[in-house]
Amino acid sequence: MELKGRIIHILPIQTGEGKNGPWQKQDYVLETLDTYPKKVCFNLWGDKVNQFAIKQDEMLTVHFDVESREFNGKWYTDVKAWRIDRNIDSADAPGQAQAADMPPPADFGSGEDDDLPF
Repeated sequence: MELKGRIIHILPIQTGEGKNGPWQKQDYVLETLDTYPKKVCFNLWGDKVNQFAIKQDEMLTVHFDVESREFNGKWYTDVKAWRIDRNIDSADAPGQAQAADMPPPADFGSGEDDDLPF
């Protein structure tokens, strides 16, 4: 799955020690470029935190997997990013449209030469 948008929040890095050794993860909030923008919190684990080095207000395409798991009768869902692309076209930004996507302007003329009854 993928989402395009702008990073609006970067949460603090979380670290810990597991049975396989130390771990780290960082959560980010992306605001989509839709007409009605949505906010989606996703995370990066391990070396990907430093590899992608995401910055505030950066425009990104985030490729991710969604996974849910049960713990003590409750379900938890993770949105784990596995690839980040930084090549978002400016036409993808809200309020921006490519000329090819827009209809041609209407030409109503002067109204003197048409044969419409009104």
